[in-house]
Amino acid sequence: MHLDEFDHAILVALQRDGNLTNAALSESVALSPSQISRRRAALEQAEIILGYSARLNAGKLGFGMRAITRVNLRSHGQERENDFARFVQQRSEICAAFSVSGDSDYVLDIRVRGLDAYAQFIHNHLLPHPQVSQVRSDLVLMTLKDQGGVILK
Repeated sequence: MHLDEFDHAILVALQRDGNLTNAALSESVALSPSQISRRRAALEQAEIILGYSARLNAGKLGFGMRAITRVNLRSHGQERENDFARFVQQRSEICAAFSVSGDSDYVLDIRVRGLDAYAQFIHNHLLPHPQVSQVRSDLVLMTLKDQGGVILK
């Protein structure tokens, strides 16, 4: 799908506030609400817009601890990788997971209520997993930037 300046403007506005109506978007993008509606539907159908959600304050909801956890697997192969991927999908503590290059096989973004919950997750779930050979964690002390999304300029 070819994106023009109007599509980019729509994406920037929606990424800032996914709750914008077509009427509100039309004012900021300078297109009619019906044109916004068609373009928005096309962006959704092309899976450029994957969905809409609210950004929540994890700390205020009681999830005050965040850890960036690097994981190495014992061995590799499609079946083993799929097994670990299923584990990741099933664990609500894992907010994001990435297969990475470098010293680790995976990097996990884990959010829990506190250190006890983190220790319980690591000792009772992650380390006992049959594919996991090594786990290294960095506890987040302060978040300097966490904007998410894609930079469109």
